[in-house]
Amino acid sequence: MKFDYGKNGLEISINPNWNVSILRPVPQKRIENPILAIKHAIQNPLEGKSLKSIIKEKKPIEKVCIVIDDATRPVPSHFILKALIEDLNNYGILDSQIFILIATGLHRKSNENEIERMVGKELSRRITIVNHQSTDSKSVIFLGKTKHEIPIYINKYYYESDLRILTGYVEPHFFFGFSGGVKSLVPGIAGSETIQLNHSAENIASPHSRFGRYENNPMREMATEIAHSVGVDFTVNVCINEKHEITQIAAGELLKVHDYLVNYQLRYIFQEISKSYDIVVCGNGGYPLDINLYQAVKSMAIGEMAVSDGGTIISVNECSDGVGIGQEKFKNLLFSGLSPVELHEKILNHDIIAPDQWEIQILARVMMKAEIFIVSSLSMNELGNIGLKYAKTAEDAIRIALKKHGEKARILILPNSPQILPLCKK
Repeated sequence: MKFDYGKNGLEISINPNWNVSILRPVPQKRIENPILAIKHAIQNPLEGKSLKSIIKEKKPIEKVCIVIDDATRPVPSHFILKALIEDLNNYGILDSQIFILIATGLHRKSNENEIERMVGKELSRRITIVNHQSTDSKSVIFLGKTKHEIPIYINKYYYESDLRILTGYVEPHFFFGFSGGVKSLVPGIAGSETIQLNHSAENIASPHSRFGRYENNPMREMATEIAHSVGVDFTVNVCINEKHEITQIAAGELLKVHDYLVNYQLRYIFQEISKSYDIVVCGNGGYPLDINLYQAVKSMAIGEMAVSDGGTIISVNECSDGVGIGQEKFKNLLFSGLSPVELHEKILNHDIIAPDQWEIQILARVMMKAEIFIVSSLSMNELGNIGLKYAKTAEDAIRIALKKHGEKARILILPNSPQILPLCKK
């Protein structure tokens, strides 16, 4: 069986004697000519003014900022950018007036090879491209506070642009509910202090901060408030299938675009299961989503949705970047020697306050429910000392888990998560 893993996938051999269920995504047909379809969406927005009308009203325009997702996301931004920049050129905007801002949040910078993959060779040479740096005080600007007294720091170059456009893709996110929309602003191009407070221990602990939880999600609500304060002129978001091909497009007013694509996702992504499983094998959807162990925590949260208490999650992610370049705080906590219970309590009690604490908080929460085996390119010594378990192959991990749960243990395999997510009936 082919499992999404790195760039080339991974073959997993299924023993016919195992009690296995396989959950696959509902087929979503790709859009054959995405550039043409994106142009059509731009010229026929869901709601609000067209991009052409916005440009006419804002003239003279000196600087245009287009925000894109970073290298850890599989969205084919080069299609969106080609369509968008061709239209901008037709509306009188020169290449020299446009810059692309990579929404890194607290992730590392995207490198040259990644930028060429994300943007395309031609545009990477024509257009100025900048990595957002959340920790650089000179590149963010303070814009006051939210109603809950959270300081608003946002990328200065974005805020000072005459025309501000967000792009990205919408899919379920393990604590923000859904990616895309306002998430491109916070955490995408926010300052580190704003991100840290948005991703606070209390917000992460909220029962509304889970995959697909759209309403009452405290992080999304805060980001939406900040979006209203900062301003967004136009948005282009897409949905993709398990092959990372564009299946749906929406453009126009920020919240309407996001709502439309969230509703589309809700028709396809979640599948009910009648009861939980003893063993769940899951991944992050291959490269670039499984680029490091930090990102791989999302797959463990997928496993959490379907695994029984005391069960086994087998996380299958290549982790070609190791634990995570630039995720030093995450790595330090991974090697803290604390138990998952101790880590979880210390974060909730504010004894631990650090960038990336949210990833450890979620990891600890999942580990308190089930044991986790890591199948990746990482060695055993790279997995830290908080209780993650090493397995060379998925088959080895399943065999070890069967010794614990019995030969008739129920096994769920999700070869294309997060394109399909299990929803356990209560």
